Amino acid sequence: MYTNLAGADDAPAPAALDRLRRLDARAVRDSVALVNRLAPGDLARPTPCAGWDLAALLAHLTAQHHGFAAAALGRGRDLTHWAVRPLGDDAGVAAMRYRLAAEDVLAAFATVSDPERPFALPEFTTDRPFPAEQAVGFHLIDYVVHSWDLARSLDLRYDPDPELLAAALPIARAVPDGATRLAPGSSFRPGLPAEADAGALDRILAMLGRSPEWRAPA
Repeated sequence: MYTNLAGADDAPAPAALDRLRRLDARAVRDSVALVNRLAPGDLARPTPCAGWDLAALLAHLTAQHHGFAAAALGRGRDLTHWAVRPLGDDAGVAAMRYRLAAEDVLAAFATVSDPERPFALPEFTTDRPFPAEQAVGFHLIDYVVHSWDLARSLDLRYDPDPELLAAALPIARAVPDGATRLAPGSSFRPGLPAEADAGALDRILAMLGRSPEWRAPA
């Protein structure tokens, strides 16, 4: 279902995983840089994610870090690691909890050397695990798109580097579209048409149900 996640068909598998993991870390650090800009009152801001204010988005992102970290360490089947918990009303505390979760997942991913190491991702399916390379790709696309969500919610710039976008684009293309994206709590919405001359980020956003023109209501 998802293929070519590393964006380098001829790369040896461990090298492809290393590249994908490095780029995922870049996406995560981009999100941390944005979260570090939180100010009092920001948690109530609307986001491009339908039905989520910034507090809900940040709680989701923190939970995903915990879940993927557990999966990398062989504990992903335990749903308690994936539970979304409120981060509180204090923007500084919420940002600190997010930073700690980001550090945890990057450290957990760093322990993985085998691209085929199984990751249990029960939020995707309980039928089978996913190979590490595929799972890291899932995490990467989530944090590229959600970093844009954070930036738009906070009215900040988000300029991921071209190498990160080049890796994210084929992953975005591989994400199944359809009714499953309308389920409650879905991170992505049905795909939207992109402008013919759209850049890589705008194409990724449109494929995953974001309008690149979205701005927070006044």
